[in-house]
Amino acid sequence: MPHVSVVLVASFVALLSLVPLGFIAWITIDVGWQTVRELVFRPRVGELLVNTVFLEALTVPLSIALAVTLAWLTERTDIPFARLWSWLAVAPLAVPAFVHSYAWVSLVPGMRGLTSGVFVSVLAYYPFLYLPVAAALRRLDPAIEDAAASLGLNSWGVFFRTILPQLRLAICGGSLLIALHLLSEYGLYVMIRFDTFATAIVDQFQSAYNSPAANMLGGVLVACCLLLLSLEVLIRGNERYARVGSGAARPADRRRLGWWVVPAIALPLLLALLTLGVPLVTLARWLYLGGLGIWRLDTVGNAFGQTIILAVVGGILATIAAAPMAWLSVRAPGRLQRILEACHYYVGSLPGVVVALALVTITVRLVLPLYQTFATLLLAYVLLFLPRAMVGLRASIAQAPVELERAAMGLGRTPSQAVRQITMRLAAPGAAASIALVALGITNELTATLMLAPNGVETLATKFWSLTSEIDYVSAAPYAFMMVVLSLPLTLLLHAQSKRTAGQ
Repeated sequence: MPHVSVVLVASFVALLSLVPLGFIAWITIDVGWQTVRELVFRPRVGELLVNTVFLEALTVPLSIALAVTLAWLTERTDIPFARLWSWLAVAPLAVPAFVHSYAWVSLVPGMRGLTSGVFVSVLAYYPFLYLPVAAALRRLDPAIEDAAASLGLNSWGVFFRTILPQLRLAICGGSLLIALHLLSEYGLYVMIRFDTFATAIVDQFQSAYNSPAANMLGGVLVACCLLLLSLEVLIRGNERYARVGSGAARPADRRRLGWWVVPAIALPLLLALLTLGVPLVTLARWLYLGGLGIWRLDTVGNAFGQTIILAVVGGILATIAAAPMAWLSVRAPGRLQRILEACHYYVGSLPGVVVALALVTITVRLVLPLYQTFATLLLAYVLLFLPRAMVGLRASIAQAPVELERAAMGLGRTPSQAVRQITMRLAAPGAAASIALVALGITNELTATLMLAPNGVETLATKFWSLTSEIDYVSAAPYAFMMVVLSLPLTLLLHAQSKRTAGQ
């Protein structure tokens, strides 16, 4: 089957995804080494770098310990109401990180600095680790654990010598996701007054559009992202994790907790109170204080409508842009395909502020009419959420047999007609899931929308942020509540997909 046209479209999308990296290189060459040295090698950048290192070094290990412990309790023990605790462990993803911060600052106005940042970050992001670790625990073959026990290892020895090493891939993947979110998060750390690269870049952008200082900070942030990606590859290693031998792995036996059941229940219960109870109670309090007067259709309704439009249009465009690459990765694997696929995926690791800064600079310098237009904003959404669209599409296309395409061509269809009428129809559920994942990501996107949205465009996230910046927490509550409501389907989808992956 000819792939030339599909490769050309996928290559065009890959070139678009390289725009942020090209922007950093272009700015570095444009300003000259002397200016780069003055803007990068200065005390302020060192302070931000120290803050980032401490934030990553404390948040990621704490999240690993918490997620692994909770996953073990819900998947490998006889803890009562395991399914309820499993769902509650994922549910915090429905609350945007900056809403977590809003809730805690409302409850404890004195929350400031690194300690508060680590505390709220762990509560907001540990589910990104819990999901893959819990899924991995469901798939592990307990025969390996039985063999280790028969060789004289106690329960702790079995866990650290056989189970934990098999969770390395899940832990590395989830940790990388959390680490990248920590680099890109803006609203959470502004509220608790903790300076990071993302907050400094937005501050520079708001004080001086197209500031060289903001561009250089963006370059340092990209370097941090690439360093984290390299570190994850190094730690992950090349070990094989597949089961060897005939037959299928049996389900693992759940361990009896005995008198440990009380502290075992206390952990997920306490987490549910901290991650869900505090935000929901805080929102309910502000909504009660505001009454019906804060639910105004001219503001809340307008922001809700614009959010839905941007989310749906952005989700459809991102899925369409990802479709050629998703089809190539399944139907025509090869060296060129792997390079193009890497270009599609890497952009998802970049902070939204860097992508937005690149598009702002390019539109201001080269195509000024596109500055602060819907086209530029939607392009930013496509670049940021391209990997989300790829994941669902690729899995669905892989489940559509290639023989059906060949049969359609044997009956007179052209290759493009066969793909469109057969494969894409079979992949429609995956495409719908991809659109939903991207749309809900756009719903909670803050920094790119703040920097690129046209005048008069206000989403739930930007309206919430503008009101909280004015310390008007009562008026901001409806926007936070609507974001949580729109994010709940994503949480349910992630949890269901995790179960489905493990065959449950």
